[in-house]
Amino acid sequence: MLQKNELIEVVVTAVSHQGSGIARHEGMAVFIPFTAIGDRLVARVVKVQRSLAHAIIHKLLEPSPHRVEEGCPVFRRCGGCSLRHMAYAHEIEVKEDWVRENLARIGGVHPTMDAPIPSPRCGRYRNKAQYPVRTVDGRPRTGFYSKRSHILIPVEDCPLQPAFFADICAAVLRYMESCGVSAYDERSHTGLVRHLYLRHGEATGQVMVCLVVNGGGVPRAERLLEEVRGACPGLSSLVLCHNTKKTNVITGDRLTVLWGEEAVRDILCGVEVRLSPLAFYQVNRDAAQLLYGAALEYADPAPGDLLLDLYCGAGTIGLSMAGRVGRVVGVEVVPQAVKDARETALHSGIYNAEFIAADATDAALLLERRGLHPALVVLDPPRKGAGANLLESVARMAPDKVVYISCDSATLARDCKALEAQGYRVTRARAVDLFPRTAHVESVALLRRECVR
Repeated sequence: MLQKNELIEVVVTAVSHQGSGIARHEGMAVFIPFTAIGDRLVARVVKVQRSLAHAIIHKLLEPSPHRVEEGCPVFRRCGGCSLRHMAYAHEIEVKEDWVRENLARIGGVHPTMDAPIPSPRCGRYRNKAQYPVRTVDGRPRTGFYSKRSHILIPVEDCPLQPAFFADICAAVLRYMESCGVSAYDERSHTGLVRHLYLRHGEATGQVMVCLVVNGGGVPRAERLLEEVRGACPGLSSLVLCHNTKKTNVITGDRLTVLWGEEAVRDILCGVEVRLSPLAFYQVNRDAAQLLYGAALEYADPAPGDLLLDLYCGAGTIGLSMAGRVGRVVGVEVVPQAVKDARETALHSGIYNAEFIAADATDAALLLERRGLHPALVVLDPPRKGAGANLLESVARMAPDKVVYISCDSATLARDCKALEAQGYRVTRARAVDLFPRTAHVESVALLRRECVR
């Protein structure tokens, strides 16, 4: 039996879905973060459980051929990236294995796996960032939390974010220090500025700066605007998001526009989309266009089809397919996102799309009672997946095809298994990497109806 602090020599043979390398020692799986397949090393055991152990690198004896320079001074301390030590081509192979393995092990399904789609960029690809703002060494700082904690790691320039985001962070911190504005303290629920939330419309150049505040306003807002505009000539929107609850949820549901527009615009798959602060939008625009292209290929809609787009966010998927179908019905629980989708459709001259503000499960039941019979359903749920009630409603509406987009292939696999029990078969799937250098990967699957229950 392994013991804590024991030194063991191992070779890494796999990578876990959390990004840790996996080795075996005397029949026990040993998880070692920041390792790559092929690493031969001495590891120090830090925790032993009944059937597995956790360890850290003590000495790297022979590095994997897949290792590369990490390229970030806070990697290993910041909780954002897990795979910066790994060549990107190998990262794609690992992520494809994750999707295939989850579909087989959890879902019991073995679709044709199409070639994975890598991100066009593996750095500076994010169009959105949410920086916690905390006091560190007596000064307000922005950064990201370390893994599995709320300990702030100050970050001046994250290599996943646009470089100018760092200028905006510095400008907000200058404002806070010069005007005596306090950073939030989670333990005492005091302090004003909780998070700095940035959103960039890459195609339009528009930038939204949103301060999440524990209160009704900020002092000397004109000074804040002056600092931010000086740092970001593309600024189009300065917004406060009010969150006075004692919660880990980042945003509140009340917004105040201090300057400019209440939303920014971007262009995705040829559609100019409107994005308010609370609307969901894929963080990697270039890769999202490839993802939606793959979804359209799987959907292969006919001109008269009715498309039901569940968890539609700002309507991007349904609107990108609107020109290929007869009618689009989108459902989203966030009212601001539905407003965005409706205004995008109107602004783009898309008149065959309607959007409903409702919980996806409730809306699916309502549409089912109306006798709606979509030929095609697109699902893009949050990480927790779609859930049994919604999937049963979808199956009763009997669409010919379901295209399921997921940011967690484990819940995708679970839901595919449930849909197969309702008469569907998973025929194709693929990994699409929207989150390079992290332990996250998007996936898309096509399910076809085989029988009527």
